[in-house]
Parts: sequence; C-alpha cells; structure tokens
Amino acid sequence: MNTYRRLAASFALATALAAGIGLAVRHVAPASATPALPGLVAPAPAGLASLADGTVSDVAERVVESVVNISSSHAVAMGPAAMDPWFTDPRSPFYAGPGEPSDRQQTSMGSGVIVTSGGRILTNAHVVAGAETIRVTLHDGTELEARVVGTDPRSDLAVLQLQGDVPTLKALPIGDSKALRLGEVVLAVGNPFGVGQAVTMGIVSAQGRAAVGIVDYEDFIQTDAAINPGNSGGALVNMRGELIGINTAILSRSGGYQGIGFAIPTAMAKPIADMLVRDGKVVRGYLGVGIASIDKKLAEQHKLSTLHGVLLSEVEPQSPAARAGLKVGDVVVALDGAPVKDAARLRNTIAMAGADKPITLAVLRGKTRVEVKATTGALPDQNRQQRRTRTQRRTP
Repeated sequence: MNTYRRLAASFALATALAAGIGLAVRHVAPASATPALPGLVAPAPAGLASLADGTVSDVAERVVESVVNISSSHAVAMGPAAMDPWFTDPRSPFYAGPGEPSDRQQTSMGSGVIVTSGGRILTNAHVVAGAETIRVTLHDGTELEARVVGTDPRSDLAVLQLQGDVPTLKALPIGDSKALRLGEVVLAVGNPFGVGQAVTMGIVSAQGRAAVGIVDYEDFIQTDAAINPGNSGGALVNMRGELIGINTAILSRSGGYQGIGFAIPTAMAKPIADMLVRDGKVVRGYLGVGIASIDKKLAEQHKLSTLHGVLLSEVEPQSPAARAGLKVGDVVVALDGAPVKDAARLRNTIAMAGADKPITLAVLRGKTRVEVKATTGALPDQNRQQRRTRTQRRTP
C-alpha cells in the first residue's frame, strides 16, 4: 500500500535501560518587532532555467551553506513496561520488580533553511513539534540553540530563530515557485537519516498537487529528486540557486525514496512565514461554503452547463458567502479575474487572501453569469472545520 511519510528522521538517545524514538517542541512567543522575510526574488526572463545558468556543482556549492541540520528533543516519562525486557520480564534474573517511571530523551532530526542573515530559519512544523530543546548545526559544524517563532501545523511550516552569538549567515534567496515549469531541473538539499548534509538532483514532476492527504492546506511541488527521512524542512532549489520549496513528504510503498517527493512551494511558504514572524500565528481567509470540483459525472448529476469551475454544495448561514448572496448550486468560474480550476486551488486562494479581503467571484447561476462581491472572514477554529473528501471539502 502506498503511504505518505513526512521526512523527519527519529532517533533514540540510549539510557541504561531503554532507548526511545519520537518527534519533538515547545512554542515560544515570537519577538514583537522582528522583520518579515525577504521579498520574492524577481523571476528570471521567460523560459526554462537551464544548466547553462551554472553547473550542478556551482549551484550546490552556493546553497549548501544556507541549509542546516535540526535536532529537537523532549523528555518522555517511561514506565518499566516500556523498558528492556531483560529488566522488565519477571522471569529474567535481572528483574528488579515494579519500579518508578523514568525519563528518556526522544530526539528528531530534520533540516531547515536560513532565510535571513540574522539566523531566521524556515522548516517543517513536524520537525520541531513538541520540542523542549532545539539545536541547529550550521554547514561549518557550529551548533546553536534555536527557539520557535511560530508554527502552522495546517501547512506544516515553522519559523525558528537562532539564539546566542549568531554569526552573520548566508541566507538562501527566495525564488518565485509560480515561475517553475514542468521538467525544470531542481536540487534537494537536506540531512537524510541524520547522516549529514546531502544534495540530490531531479526535475519538477508536477505542480499544484493537492488533496494528497498530508496536511490541511496543500499545493505541493512534486519532484523526483531523491529525498528521504531527515530531509524534512530542507531546501528545494532551482538552477539559479533560489529556494522554491520546502521538502516535506514522500509517497512510498517501502517507507524510503521511490521517486515521488513533495515540497511546499515558496508561493505558499513565504506569506505563511511572514505571518508567523509578524503575528505569531496564521489567519486564513474564510467564505463558509462547501465546494466540489466539477467533473463529467458531477455535471450530469446536477445538470450543469459547464465542466469548468467549482460547484457550491453548501452555504453556511450568516457566513461571508451568505452575506454576499452566494447560493447552493452556483458554479464559481473565476476569482478576481483569474480562472478557477478546481476546489483545492480555490480553497487555498481564499485562505491565503486572509481576513477582511474584498474579492470578486464570477459565478454561473444556471446559464447566467453574474459577478458577486464578497469580503472574506477569518477562518474559525480548526476544531470546527471538518475534513472533506477529495472531491468535496469546505473552503476557508
């Protein structure tokens, strides 16, 4: 069976009686006046970035300094039942009887990307989830502690800040993932299995992968560059040496690399990181509708006049959508003038718009095209948002 695996590699710190594995982070309040991440680098002239822009070695040498190893850990209370059977089995000559629970250290290894010269790091939220201590190893072997600026589990992103005597670091330029093209050469940089930094090469296999089932908000770049456990939070870069994605997960039958990896594009990661730095949290836009991508079967079932757009299957009472006059059965075909291709992309676009954002929806109501002006609200608490199927889910 195919399974999706996030790529933080878990390791154990052995004690006399037991060893543990796991993930690790404690949330730390963000600094109040920290600057936002650097702006997106202007896209290169139209056309595919080629190896002529620099050899693989040239690009790899430029970017490795900006990718770090992350080790996070926390103590876990352990009882005798979870310890070595030599000491817990009453039949063993070493059995000492019931004992008090003891603690062990669970450690998770992952990767991260330096995005400011002052030591701000972008990584995956699951790399530092639940951690009490976070240590970052720079390319030259320097180890520093880090604190969490903010995390967003719904996109699996986190921002860290190095602590102590932080040297001036080389930040990785942030590129425009929207300028990527199918087949473009990319490099994946990270810390696979915790063995140390490694660089692999592949291509952009697909873009806009959503409804994969890894996190709530998905718009993944798919690549065949080899990525493995421990690569979580590492960099996916183009041949101009720009960050265009954060490596996050793989699709695998075996649990290891099988040619299908997923990275969060910078077009999603950067605004989320900016919100985490500025506000310590992510506020997503919300309309309050149930949506479904239109296919031939759905069009026939609802007697729709189009195979394009997104069907509104539900409109919540008193929601921004209801106040704007949207109705069940409406088909959204454009948002602010841009065609709406599927439900997942509409959901992501509304979410990334944020709260109190005026938007204009082009809607087919029967065979009549109408324009509906709406203002997004703030996405309610996550516990109120139920996951929908791949063909139907609630928009933010």
